Amino acid sequence: QVQFVESGGGLVQPGGSLRLSCTASGINFGIRTMTWYRQAPGKQRELVATITNGGTTIYPESVKGRFTISRDNAKNTVTLQMNSLKPEDTAVYYCNTRGAPFPWGQGTQVTVSS
Repeated sequence: QVQFVESGGGLVQPGGSLRLSCTASGINFGIRTMTWYRQAPGKQRELVATITNGGTTIYPESVKGRFTISRDNAKNTVTLQMNSLKPEDTAVYYCNTRGAPFPWGQGTQVTVSS
């Protein structure tokens, strides 16, 4: 049974930082490309960061230079360091493998507001 457990969200002021974590179980984590997605109210889920099993990272322009994805294969964990947060980053954040073939976890809420 594949499971993702996300944590680390919260309320932060614009310009602040948060570090999200996702622990995966039920998959061969070390060989998987891992991804972070987010979904804002009334919007479709969007991909915000990707890390391959070799450590290559990919970001959309909307977060490039502000977000950093990393992984710890020994702990089956993928993290998302988010800096210079903006109100438009407000969303529920989820992790999954590439293509999101597995059920979503509960996500972690990130709210950027003054």
